Amino acid sequence: MTATAAYLPAADPPSPGHPRAAAPGDGRTAFAERWPGLPGRYAPLLPAVAVVALLAVPAAPAGDGSAGSGTVADAASGLLVLFCLVRVLRDRARPLTRTAALVLGLPVLGVSVAAITSHDPAASLPGVARYLQIFVLVPAALLLLLRDRRDFRVVAGAVVVLGLGQGALGVVQYLTGTGASYMGEDIRAVGTFGATDVMGMATVVAYALVICVGYALGEDRDVTGRRRAVALVCAGLLFVPLLLSFSRGAWIATAVALLLQLALSGVRRATRVVLAAAALGVVLVGGLGIGSQMITERLSSITQVADAPDQSVTDRYTMWAAATDMWRERPVTGVGLKGFPAYRDSHSSLALSAASDTAGAGAGFQRQPLLSPHNMYLLVLSEQGLVGVLALAGSWAALLVCVLRRVPGARRSRAGAGPGLVVGGLLVWQLVDFGYADIGGPSTVLTAMMLGLAAWWGLHRAAVPTDHRERPHGHRPPEHHRANSGAAQA
Repeated sequence: MTATAAYLPAADPPSPGHPRAAAPGDGRTAFAERWPGLPGRYAPLLPAVAVVALLAVPAAPAGDGSAGSGTVADAASGLLVLFCLVRVLRDRARPLTRTAALVLGLPVLGVSVAAITSHDPAASLPGVARYLQIFVLVPAALLLLLRDRRDFRVVAGAVVVLGLGQGALGVVQYLTGTGASYMGEDIRAVGTFGATDVMGMATVVAYALVICVGYALGEDRDVTGRRRAVALVCAGLLFVPLLLSFSRGAWIATAVALLLQLALSGVRRATRVVLAAAALGVVLVGGLGIGSQMITERLSSITQVADAPDQSVTDRYTMWAAATDMWRERPVTGVGLKGFPAYRDSHSSLALSAASDTAGAGAGFQRQPLLSPHNMYLLVLSEQGLVGVLALAGSWAALLVCVLRRVPGARRSRAGAGPGLVVGGLLVWQLVDFGYADIGGPSTVLTAMMLGLAAWWGLHRAAVPTDHRERPHGHRPPEHHRANSGAAQA
């Protein structure tokens, strides 16, 4: 069974009298006869799956050497929002509950105030669009698009497939010396994201790993033991490229996310999964000798960031101090969206580098400008002030509460808490990683998809059915009932 098949639910055959039932000799293809109704069932998910799939398309770096933005995946996310808007207008129904609108709409407050009070409102407009795309529009669209747990598994499965593909390419880059430059060698696994976005592949692989562990730990009635075993194997495979990304921030965030998932899943199941995953990881990394020495050195450097920081850590500390000084200068509304680069030099010490060096993965040597403090919380604090950071962090905190409070009830029900473990881990991963990164780079749109999955679990009625009685195998509620059990009834 492939990783894709592990997350795609099997479709039930129609009854003999159903209009979709294929009559003998009617010319239908073998695919349609084997899985009748499957294309129509999953066609509405194509915009969401397309966003994930198009992240595999390499993005050209910006002219200044930065990772840039405006990728084909970003364009696909715009089509996803438009698709959901058309559906809402067609159905003439209230799209979101008051709770969902408040949780997802909070970031609009800080972004709007920061743009209005900016010294250059016109220059802030791209930042407004980016924040609304990542934290409001795409998550809301995915919340409206997903109808049930099967839809959730399709989108989550697409992320796993993307992670496996990017991870496989990253391992090849390490083994063949065609990755990004690290310690003087082109061995850093970056996938298709290139040397200008070294966190891109690490983020995708970490997301996929957290998803696999969530389903391996869950006890969903519609996720068989075989699928959980496949998820566990995929998690072990994804562990290797995550290590070869040499991303300390991704390692720390993944460790915290997995600890949360283990705590939510129960002691016995957590122990079994930890032992199995650890054994597989030891075989893949220790037994095969994949980057063991450099990985050990990178791990040890985490404990030395205060006593003996390298230049990248020094630059990060310096920019953190600069962001804090900007906030002290304008504590309420900040210096304005996209304002950090303009104010950086006047608030930084001489310890800050002029730019960071990037090379490898098919690109020559270039200098990448330092456009952000590489800390999402300090970036928002410096550019949007207290208003922005309270609105954005408040939205994330409220979403995390909504996600976690549903897990215990789902575990007690027959439905299971697999999706809850998945999105709980993803959300905590992102909140921890934001201490070391921000929303720059082509992979950022996947953060919006993750927030959409979390919003569906925390705010959608279909995530945890109110009726926990076990239905006969293969039974489904009528289509019009499923269609009407959306976010408007949460």
